[in-house]
Amino acid sequence: MAADVPTAPTGGSPELKRGAVSFSGVLFQSITFMAPAIATALSIPLGISYAGGAAPLAVILALVACLFAANSIGQLSKHLPSAGSFYTFVSHGIHPQAGFLVAWGFLLGVIVGGPFLALQMGFVVAGTLNQEWGWSNDTWWIWTVLVCLLIFALGYRGITASTRVGVLLGAFEILVFVGISLTLIVQAGSDNTLQVFGTHYANNPDYKGFSGVIAGSVFTILAFIGFEQAAPIAEEAHEPRRTIPLAIVLACLGIGVFYILNTYASAVSFGPAHMIDFTANDSNPWQNVLARDAWGGVGFLLVFLALINSIIANQNAANNSSTRTMFAMGRIRLLPEGLGRLNPFGSPVVPLLAQLVVSLAVALFLGFYYDPVTGFALTATILVDIFAPMYILLNIACLLYYLRFRRDEFSVLRHAILPILGALAFIPAFFAGAGIPAFSFITSLPRPLWYAGPIAAIWMVIGIAYLVWLNARDPRRILETKRVFDED
Repeated sequence: MAADVPTAPTGGSPELKRGAVSFSGVLFQSITFMAPAIATALSIPLGISYAGGAAPLAVILALVACLFAANSIGQLSKHLPSAGSFYTFVSHGIHPQAGFLVAWGFLLGVIVGGPFLALQMGFVVAGTLNQEWGWSNDTWWIWTVLVCLLIFALGYRGITASTRVGVLLGAFEILVFVGISLTLIVQAGSDNTLQVFGTHYANNPDYKGFSGVIAGSVFTILAFIGFEQAAPIAEEAHEPRRTIPLAIVLACLGIGVFYILNTYASAVSFGPAHMIDFTANDSNPWQNVLARDAWGGVGFLLVFLALINSIIANQNAANNSSTRTMFAMGRIRLLPEGLGRLNPFGSPVVPLLAQLVVSLAVALFLGFYYDPVTGFALTATILVDIFAPMYILLNIACLLYYLRFRRDEFSVLRHAILPILGALAFIPAFFAGAGIPAFSFITSLPRPLWYAGPIAAIWMVIGIAYLVWLNARDPRRILETKRVFDED
């Protein structure tokens, strides 16, 4: 193998704006990527159908699994602050070829992540306007296009403006849901019970007891995806070696507590014995039932606004992350070099345009070919198939990196036990997303969700073919995945 790639930029390499993002911006980059309001209202209820009234315990298990991964990613960020983030970590900890495949997998996440959120905006807004005021559901595409254009404009203005917007949007959705949850808990009175943190109310007839909690936790993990997304803006963060690891752990822990509070409030308000029917009659009970129970029409309106806010904030954070990763890949010529150029505001303009075009094209195609909800579900399943194995590899990379290169800092707990547990924790989530029946609670996915596994597999086969070609023609470009464009 050739010598390691140096960890300082060579002459002429484009650089992102150093120190442009404060700690609050870094923290809310991860928080808003998790989309706390949308996750509470739409993602966690997927796990409730399995865990029933024990859903708060399922959320706790998911939080623990994600804290394991947050530890590993934070530890790697201390020494490898890079816009390449995921692939840079794996290149150093495991091998540059593994890092390339992570970069390739992340690229698929870029392709489907924007449409995933844009479709969500379309059906949430159009559905609510149809239900409340009789507007046509066929207007979904208008809201999908508008949110994509808004996110492009925010990204074009630079990372400072974009992350400041993220802080404001993230704070609003958190305050609304915390306020409603606390109101519901007070209203529950004597119905408050700590039994929801055990298996007493895990009463799904097919998954009774702890098996239902485990099954539920697989799907509540979906609500945590994004806690690590401060890492791709490391080159633009103030004191990245300190702020990035801290932000990743705090985002995961803080929003985990937020999810536990909300899920507990929904259980004691709706009735823990009846939670398996939480979404049976309404796909969005937080907006249409709980918010009205807590604050009446004002609550309904505020939750509706919080959900719109959450989608915008999530897509804004995802745009920051995806465009920086494409920029990093263009900078080292894994993708066309044009992706490594910056506009006068210091934003990677070609990745921004690419993300806009892909988001619109994929979202509109899936929305019209199927419908926006089905298109959303398909892209969501692809994201699980991509992110779960990446989390596994990141945990392994942490262990190997500290074992091989940082033995003087090596901690058995932080760099061995926690990463191993973290890797194991995401295996069920990967099987669930891929529809592989390795566990009793995993069933075959219906069409077109069934296509997610083959789509991800075909994409990775193409990536392997590209890797073989690069290895034969220019192996130096693969080794460049190890480069850390550091201010030092």
